[in-house]
Amino acid sequence: MTLSTTSSPITVLLVDDHPVVRAGYRRLFESTTDIRVVAEAEDGETGYALYRECKPDVVVLDLNMAGTGGLETLRRIRARDPDARILVFSMYSNETMIQRALQMGATGYLTKQGSPGQMIEAVRQVRRGRLYVDPELVSGMVADMTLHDIPADPLSVLSKREFQLFRLLAEGNSVVQIATLLSISPKTVGVHHTNIMRKLKLENAAQLVRLAILCNVIQV
Repeated sequence: MTLSTTSSPITVLLVDDHPVVRAGYRRLFESTTDIRVVAEAEDGETGYALYRECKPDVVVLDLNMAGTGGLETLRRIRARDPDARILVFSMYSNETMIQRALQMGATGYLTKQGSPGQMIEAVRQVRRGRLYVDPELVSGMVADMTLHDIPADPLSVLSKREFQLFRLLAEGNSVVQIATLLSISPKTVGVHHTNIMRKLKLENAAQLVRLAILCNVIQV
């Protein structure tokens, strides 16, 4: 475990059990002018403790770790702070794992085959509260949704307000953030969210994001 201080507007907590990986990405982030690593952890338990202590802007989180794994760490951090910005950085590229991470509150998902430039862009986007998923992963997810799976204009069933919330949800905004943006109560946002999922016959956040991408509501 290492700690440092920084005045950078984007503070990052690295949680990965490989020291070489952490060192590499620390150097990458510190080569920029706007990203600094303030803490590192080699396991989920330490990562959760450091999140509470440091309150970083973004957590870069590996999934495959001994002890408290990445998904459980993700769940614990989000339970403590529903607005936590977490970028999953994993060797897993299958759709099931991506969906699970997004369902549990991840704001972004990259594989370890991604480029350094993608990682920097992902951290910046996640810091803004915008969803960032590896474009190659998105292509594979969207390819599974053929024209036979959805009607020609699936979003036509949404009201103007519901469409507005659909877009904000797809961009990765939390219920509290949307309530603040639209000057409505979180309870009202929750009601609209339920209606959107019912009307579009969606089961989870990953499906909502896939539909938004397919309908060109958001770009990745």
